[in-house]
Amino acid sequence: MRQNPARRTALLDAAIEVLARDGSRGLTLRSVDKEAGVPTGTTTNYFANRAELLRQIMARTHERLTPDPVQMAETMKAAPSRELTATLLRQLVERMRGDRSSHLAMLELRLEATRRPELQADLTTTFADMLKSNIDWHLEVGLPGDRATVLQLYLAMLGVIVDDLTVPGLLQPYGIDKIVDDLVDRSLPES
Repeated sequence: MRQNPARRTALLDAAIEVLARDGSRGLTLRSVDKEAGVPTGTTTNYFANRAELLRQIMARTHERLTPDPVQMAETMKAAPSRELTATLLRQLVERMRGDRSSHLAMLELRLEATRRPELQADLTTTFADMLKSNIDWHLEVGLPGDRATVLQLYLAMLGVIVDDLTVPGLLQPYGIDKIVDDLVDRSLPES
């Protein structure tokens, strides 16, 4: 396998675009070559097979969806509060809208995992680790709410993200900011 990290990343980014646009069935090593604008067979030099490509797409989407540390540090200058929680949730929606392809690719990976037990095991481990890290971080920085509350926020925001990605007009009449504010108000009542 080739070891050029920049080329590997470019191929993974191309694969994310293909997966987001064409779905799992459209994701082939050849389609990634075409999307990346590289000679046919290049992707095969970097990924042993489609299953390996899917696993690495999962890792790359996680990298792409991780908040910018500088922006996060700036946001976290505010005191832990319900308002800060709402700000963080709105920023999550902004990141999703800023990188729709990564979120759509993750949805495609979830669907593909229903047919591939090995991918389901990888996804379950990855998502469980991310959820645990998010809950732990929420509690460590002193944001309001307990583990169960953070889990409820996660589940609610996942629904918001899926709807915004797949049927964006559905929630438009309600307004994402209002949805987030209502969610925070109901999940984290004032003390």
